[in-house]
Amino acid sequence: MKKIILILLLVVAVSCKDKAVSKTYFKRYNETSELEKQKEHENPRMKFKLIQSKSLDMNIVFTPFENELAKFSEKEYQKIKPLILEKDIPSLQKSIFDGKLSYEKLALFYLYRIRKFESDSTLSLNSIITLNPNVLIEAREKDKKRKTSLNKYSVYGMPIVLKDNINTKGMPTTAGAKVLANNKNTEDAFIVERLRKKGALILGKVNLSEWAYFFCTGCPLGYSAIGGQTLNPYGRKIFETGGSSAASGVTVAANFAVAAIGTETSGSITSPSSLNSVVGLKPTIGVLSRTGIVPISSTLDTPGPMTKNVIDNAIVLSAMLGYDEDEAVYKKVDANAYENINVNKENIKGKKLGVLTSLLNDSIYKSTIDKLAMEGAEIIKLTPPDVDFEGFLTLLNIDMKHDLPKYLKNHSDKAVSIRSIKDVITYNKKDSLVRAPYGQQLFEGILKDTTTLEGLAKVKAKLKFEGEKYLEVE
Repeated sequence: MKKIILILLLVVAVSCKDKAVSKTYFKRYNETSELEKQKEHENPRMKFKLIQSKSLDMNIVFTPFENELAKFSEKEYQKIKPLILEKDIPSLQKSIFDGKLSYEKLALFYLYRIRKFESDSTLSLNSIITLNPNVLIEAREKDKKRKTSLNKYSVYGMPIVLKDNINTKGMPTTAGAKVLANNKNTEDAFIVERLRKKGALILGKVNLSEWAYFFCTGCPLGYSAIGGQTLNPYGRKIFETGGSSAASGVTVAANFAVAAIGTETSGSITSPSSLNSVVGLKPTIGVLSRTGIVPISSTLDTPGPMTKNVIDNAIVLSAMLGYDEDEAVYKKVDANAYENINVNKENIKGKKLGVLTSLLNDSIYKSTIDKLAMEGAEIIKLTPPDVDFEGFLTLLNIDMKHDLPKYLKNHSDKAVSIRSIKDVITYNKKDSLVRAPYGQQLFEGILKDTTTLEGLAKVKAKLKFEGEKYLEVE
């Protein structure tokens, strides 16, 4: 009898322990009153139909980290916070080299911080779609293999997030679309291979404007059927996030990761960077590989780094450089140019900086330009002419009509059955309230556009001429 009682007590104890570890942090709430208030917003795109994701359960996303986070206290979080918050990569690397931090503690800090804010319905930003279940294991390996000499300008051990249209082994790549929810087993995109080779930790994947905001017309920036509505940390439900790399900007601004990788076709890195006060770079097309990234336009698409500061931007960009034989417009850039970066006033002297005169009315922009001029930069004021971008939508339509099927054929999971824009539209119509609550007008426009490849070549030539005219300097 005593043995039976002891066994029962042990079972109860284990059960209680499991319940403590499996605490539900993320709970759905009634957002009706929030949505009613949003209807009063002066910006039509901010009149949200929903905020919370109908697809994600963040409790499941955090399951792999339950035990480690149970041991990581609020006291520990507050203790190391000054070493991490708003710090650049060189500062983080030095703190780790000096023994004040470890790569594991850095990753734990971000996981704890994400859960702390994202589980609070009054603070959540809906920026995270999924997390790398092995990131802490990988961080421990980085700590074991850490070099004895300090390299401040390295992504080694740095937790980085990726926009969820970038293929990542071990995590789904959805482009925010329900139809790609099963796109789980892919190889790393070329730039992700490069980041891993340089030792970066892939912390997870972040939300985006669905299909990189080439899906619906006039819909909210930062919304996707997978991730829900991403919100701006500087003014939740007040300011827009920018798009389509909305959560890449938000995640960096909220100090949920060291850096993020976004993608841009037209403004999709620069817009959210501006609206979230982070540094975003759209590189020249071909500087970074596009292989393994869900496309809009092979003419204009590129990934790019989004960071808290310029020095981190250069470090992360450098880590992604490399020759990709599948990149048709590859442009060689000397990665050594970013080694041993020395940021000082001498670097600015004599550098030619183009300045748009139309922006000099902005006091912050003007004061920044004045400071650069005082340090010796040569300021060249530009007043670009009016240009005609007629045909731009056609370019995107026809490129995506051909480029998306290539991605689906060559780089998606075999479990993904769709093969065309038409397949996506058909799928969404079967449950439009969940899959396309704001409509799919742009996808429907792609189908209606009958421009031939010969016609597209003419459109491209005209747009190139207009673009070059815009950049002419007297």
